[in-house]
Amino acid sequence: MLTRRNFGALAGAAAVSTAAASTPARAQAATKWKMQSMWQAGTINQKVFADYCANVKAMSNNRLDIEPLAVGTIVGYTETIDAMQNGILDSHQSGGAYFSGKEPALALLGDLTGGYDNPYQMQMWFEYGGGIDLAREIYKKFGIHYVGPLWWGVESVPAKKPLRTLADFKGVKMRVPEGLGAEVWRRAGVGVVTLPGSEVYTALERGVIEATDWGTLGMNQDLGYHKIASYPLYPGFHSMPSAEVAVAMPKWNALSKDLQLIVEVATRDFARDMIQRVAMEDYKAASAAKAQGVEIVDWSAEERKKFRNLAIGAWTDWAKKSPMAKRVLDSQTTFLRQLQLID
Repeated sequence: MLTRRNFGALAGAAAVSTAAASTPARAQAATKWKMQSMWQAGTINQKVFADYCANVKAMSNNRLDIEPLAVGTIVGYTETIDAMQNGILDSHQSGGAYFSGKEPALALLGDLTGGYDNPYQMQMWFEYGGGIDLAREIYKKFGIHYVGPLWWGVESVPAKKPLRTLADFKGVKMRVPEGLGAEVWRRAGVGVVTLPGSEVYTALERGVIEATDWGTLGMNQDLGYHKIASYPLYPGFHSMPSAEVAVAMPKWNALSKDLQLIVEVATRDFARDMIQRVAMEDYKAASAAKAQGVEIVDWSAEERKKFRNLAIGAWTDWAKKSPMAKRVLDSQTTFLRQLQLID
């Protein structure tokens, strides 16, 4: 795990590696990885991912060259773990919640629905509350090294009518991916509808659903959701998914120690870059909302607390699915109490 103490080691390693690389007799052939992301080509998220790969190449003095592949380039988004195990991919930038069928704890790692107020709180849990150690223990069972987490912000809920309180969601038809999030929303009385992402816009447009669990405000505006669902909930509160960079264990073990540290440092900066660049898009979307005929719905602290209290029951039931799920939840709830977010 990266700590502040490691930065001195990185500086020394970088100096040594740069000197070595400048000597033709000791030049090393570049290690090349294929890393597939969870993002569509052309999105701000994929651009940030491509910048991360470029940063790793520059920081390693061209010794590690990661090809930034968009979602679905080689395999489906739910198949990247299998692809790493089978040598089809070297690494992925994806989300653990996609693989909760392999280990239920990954849903709690991927998105503790309603748990945190902002990504930096969850980042503290990963880096200083034991989260990374738990994640690495889980992924090691799959022959994969978990490098580190990242986020793209707190998601919004595009809605066709104002949903100002938790009670307003009762009976609302809402698209929600199956998993922990769906369990929470069902407890709120939502009529959960499971749809692939490609069908959500049309379903909203035609009134098949009235709201959707989707991306951040800026991401949703970019997709045109403000034209058909003009009452987005923002700032978000329900979903703040974490994703990760993970690498097939043989590929990770083949790296020198300084290259491993470079990837860890770059991944930590990747998390910051993704959070902040997506947040900038959210601010722009919020500023443009009124001119677009959009009414932003901002829940009160009291309503947010009601949602979190409702979610706790779903977390507890989900944690019964495996011993590791219970360990992950126990660790997070201990940390949430330290943050005074739960009693």
